[in-house]
Amino acid sequence: MRMPDAAGSLAIVCLLLGSCAPALPQQTNAASEPAAAAPQNPEPAHFPAARESLLLGPGDLLHVTVLREPELEQHARVLDSGVIPLALIGNVSVQGLTPAQAAARIASEYLNGKFLLHPDVSVLVEQYATQAVSVLGEVGHPGTVQLTAPRTLIDVLSQAGGLTAFADRHITIERGGKDGERVRVFLPNHADDALNADVLVRPGDIVVVPKAGVVYVLGDVAHPGGYVMQYDSRLTVLQAIALAAGTSKTASERRIRLVRNVDGQSLCIQLPLREMERGREPDVPLQANDILYVPFSLAKNISLGIADITAAASSALIYATR
Repeated sequence: MRMPDAAGSLAIVCLLLGSCAPALPQQTNAASEPAAAAPQNPEPAHFPAARESLLLGPGDLLHVTVLREPELEQHARVLDSGVIPLALIGNVSVQGLTPAQAAARIASEYLNGKFLLHPDVSVLVEQYATQAVSVLGEVGHPGTVQLTAPRTLIDVLSQAGGLTAFADRHITIERGGKDGERVRVFLPNHADDALNADVLVRPGDIVVVPKAGVVYVLGDVAHPGGYVMQYDSRLTVLQAIALAAGTSKTASERRIRLVRNVDGQSLCIQLPLREMERGREPDVPLQANDILYVPFSLAKNISLGIADITAAASSALIYATR
């Protein structure tokens, strides 16, 4: 019997297994199928550029350098006209620009003038001429405070020695620059409210702290004199009487007099002090330079006129207390 050759044996095995060809691993044609797109890095987030606290102005000293051009390095001061003189390109206006904007403008001048093909300019401020803040009025140490960035009003006042006992809480800030904007800030006595009401003071600003108003308490009180309106720049009748250590036993509390200057005219207003002390009448707010007169119980002192009370107020300055 003739034995089948190797090819015939392979055919028989294939018939028994139900397949005529061995399974081969599937190959992928790289040319026919597109390659999977590679994951791309997401674009970096673009945040708005932070506003520069200090802009260039007259008197500022700048250090200008150009990469690979050491002969173009200069130390130039901004002139009153707002320009700086530079080699090759002459005067360049930089007033009101940030250092980065000034560098871009200088580079543009070198490029437009065909002096450099790829100018890489850097501007460094060596000295600011507008970095001082003037603090005037009722502070411990009036004068200038040096700033290189905006600071809160409380920070600036603390560097100036803080507010005095006679300081008004209504503070005026005049912004530096051409506009000369004036900002009026109320700084309460309460710590939390003062921190919430605080504003930023920028280099070149002027801070003015006026003197608080004075109210005069005269007549039959323990300590007659002038009293500063310290409590948030406000003062009421009862508070003023309390600052004067209250009325004497011989005082007539039924009616006291409030003398107020209105358009150059002195007006006399009768106030029921006893009813106000008992809460039956509302406490009356006072204004700067008001005069409270508490009469004596004696009839001859009750009959004092406005002129006499006003004259007594002028002499009460020597009793001014905190």
